[in-house]
Amino acid sequence: MAPSGTPLTARFVSGGFFGHRIRRIAWLAGVDLKPGLPRKGEVVAAWGHAGTAARAEAVAARLNAPILRVEDGFLRSLHPGRAGEPTLSLTLDRHGAYFDSRTPSELETLLATHDFDDGDLIARTRALMEEWAASGVTKYAATRTDLAPPDPGYVLVVDQTRGDASIRLGNASEATFREMLLIAREENPGARIVIKTHPETAAGHREGHYSDADAVFGAMLETRPIPPATLLQGATRVYTVSSQMGFEAILHGHRPVTFGQPFYAGWGLDDDRNPLDRRHRKLSRTQLIAGAMVLYPKFYDPHRDRLCAPIDVVRILQARARAWREDRDGWSAPDMRLWKRAPLRRFLSKAVTYREDPSCRALAWGAATEAPMTDLNQLSPAADVTRLEDGFLRSRGLGADLIPPMSLVLDRRGMYFDPSRPSDLEDAIVRASRMPPGALRRADDLRRAIVAARLTKYNLARSLPDLPDGPILLVPGQVADDASIRLGTSEVADNATLLSAARRANPDALIVYKPHPDVEAGLRDGAIDAADADLVAAQADPVALIERAAAVWTMTSLLGFEALLREVPVTTLGAPFYAGWGLTADLGRTPARRKAARPSLTALIHAVLIDYPRYYDPVTGTAAPVEAIVHRLTHGPVPSPGPANRILAKAQGALASYAHLWR
Repeated sequence: MAPSGTPLTARFVSGGFFGHRIRRIAWLAGVDLKPGLPRKGEVVAAWGHAGTAARAEAVAARLNAPILRVEDGFLRSLHPGRAGEPTLSLTLDRHGAYFDSRTPSELETLLATHDFDDGDLIARTRALMEEWAASGVTKYAATRTDLAPPDPGYVLVVDQTRGDASIRLGNASEATFREMLLIAREENPGARIVIKTHPETAAGHREGHYSDADAVFGAMLETRPIPPATLLQGATRVYTVSSQMGFEAILHGHRPVTFGQPFYAGWGLDDDRNPLDRRHRKLSRTQLIAGAMVLYPKFYDPHRDRLCAPIDVVRILQARARAWREDRDGWSAPDMRLWKRAPLRRFLSKAVTYREDPSCRALAWGAATEAPMTDLNQLSPAADVTRLEDGFLRSRGLGADLIPPMSLVLDRRGMYFDPSRPSDLEDAIVRASRMPPGALRRADDLRRAIVAARLTKYNLARSLPDLPDGPILLVPGQVADDASIRLGTSEVADNATLLSAARRANPDALIVYKPHPDVEAGLRDGAIDAADADLVAAQADPVALIERAAAVWTMTSLLGFEALLREVPVTTLGAPFYAGWGLTADLGRTPARRKAARPSLTALIHAVLIDYPRYYDPVTGTAAPVEAIVHRLTHGPVPSPGPANRILAKAQGALASYAHLWR
């Protein structure tokens, strides 16, 4: 993908621009970064006002060439750049760095002059603000949500790293930090003060301005990686010099006290103790964030290799932060099957060992119990093991063919297909049922994208058999020993009985039976003669069948959920995860505890496809948001395993059958 028009050539004279990611984002934004001295019509690229910028400035002065200031954007990466992680955003400014208050930058000019009367811009900004604030994502997203924050009601004082250019170029100094802490004490007598350490200081990369010596007279030093959103939620006032956290404080509804001259100061949204005379305009929060986040930076989506909206980077960082949090302490999975180990290691940030290791969290595949469904309301405690299973947008190909998954679910309480106990999915559905409609826009957009792309769990290339005119009643078959049948059914617990029940209840319907693809491939048991069906749709496209269906009857098949996505009525005879919430006609027994929540279809989708699973992009080798996986499954590329997979798959089936004989 190339930028439209002729790109601006920017020459660099230091090594910091050799990174592929920086040059790629710049190229997509219309700037061609090249080493060497500038020629006529070209500019000199300088990385902000870092140490290497002095050389670029000298070259620009000698050759009378303009300078392009390049800097990280406001949502950068999981870890600081000094850890070696490439950025997800850049600012490219021909007037000056956004944090240099000595001269107006392009950002300042934009904030001072843009009319902000574009309804679409404001709508996109409000959606960004809502999702960004709820996500807890910040510039460096490796924060922990399992840490208890200080008790609310404190004054928050934000530290920065010594020598940071935004301090000196924001008309402040090291002495300003001493003054800020003193004034915070004076203006809030008797209040607790929390001093937030910069992430690079906590990681040992750079010194800050405060130390344990400042944690006196009711003050404490907060060095833990608690999300800024969490700290801001408990703060009564926020004091900062020029930290980005002051900008995020405005996002979260604060009016920060600013002692420097950061880009967000002077627009009527802060308590400005160091005013800049040329800033007179009053902006709303939405206008400030529209300029600083939507219009000014260049955000990059590595999954699609293109520039993107800031809300896309919020989702990318949210997915990466979740994977980092869940995997950081490591996993121990000694009983994991051999053919699952390599893809699982990649999926779990390479933080899994296949030997007993009590220092890691235990991980096991499948359900916590092999017992059939009995009392659906029992609250039997699960073992202290996280259970792992394929997600609902899994791959392009069958798991039984050993195609690695792009989504997995990790459940600490139970497993989504085991109704005998609560699961993390049930908790997610209850949470989603309480979300305001605006917070569910993402799920609504996701549903439309999945339906338009005609995606299912396995996304196999299939055709549609000749069908008579008129609607059909679709009955999906399942694998005979599927855990959801063993654990989530009672009276109707096999494909033949399911078909018979559907025929008795619908004697005049045109019933189409669709065998499970694993059964059709000869990899799992579950084949029947389907005598009660009018037609067996062998090797058929499930989406095309759903689109022709007036209704779906199922025990616990995921195809029932895929039908709900397409607003086709579903009748269940077991207790799948989507039953019992008021969205299906339930003839089987479902847990009474599910009646406490009545989620909308959109809320169910949010829980099932956004909140509950984790996703992994095999192309970038990173955690990904669900939207990236939808794009990957729709447009590719999707890496294809070698022919040895088929041999291993057959061997897997033979071994499973042999093991079954000895149960």
